[in-house]
Amino acid sequence: MRPIKLAALSGPIQALLHLVQPNQTSPSGISSFSGPADQWTALSMGLGYVEGITHQYMRHGTLTLFAALDIATGEVIAQCKKRHRHQEFLQFLKHIEANVPKKLDIHLVIDNYATHKHRKVRNWLAARPRYHVHYTPTYSSWLNQVETWFHIITQKAIRRGSFGSTKQLREKIDQFVKDYNSKSKPFMWTATADSILAKLKRVLKSISGTRH
Repeated sequence: MRPIKLAALSGPIQALLHLVQPNQTSPSGISSFSGPADQWTALSMGLGYVEGITHQYMRHGTLTLFAALDIATGEVIAQCKKRHRHQEFLQFLKHIEANVPKKLDIHLVIDNYATHKHRKVRNWLAARPRYHVHYTPTYSSWLNQVETWFHIITQKAIRRGSFGSTKQLREKIDQFVKDYNSKSKPFMWTATADSILAKLKRVLKSISGTRH
């Protein structure tokens, strides 16, 4: 029997969570946008010009995407909610509870967002011994592997998309999760400690002597 490790994190989608998200209005929300008449229109590229989109759009609402990554298999458990409060986070935890075999322990790797530390959340977790919570250090959410998945769904399903309603956005996310899980595989850390320290040394050398 192996314990299952879930890197759990929540966030709204707008172009998507935390990482690169144009037009982001909240730290964990995804917004539904569409452009005039024929939806957002991509502007053609030319020599010396990057691709862009029209500046006109209509906002149709925001969803919050809660996602948990099984780092052993790469599969994702996800739910879209209208808001990002402790109530919604508890609903998502119950969704995890219903979808993870009872014989497995669950290690939750989450950030220090107040929603994750609400009294009712702590009480719910304390009543279930198979849950083990690990908080990422402040400003270090990037260490959580689920952030890599958020980047993937941002690039492949959300960014530059045009959605006429939050229902369309939800359907797009649900379909992406279904397709992703059908061929999921765990993320593999390939960088060595020496390569990371060498890169850090180069960065420090390049900024040394600069005025801040």
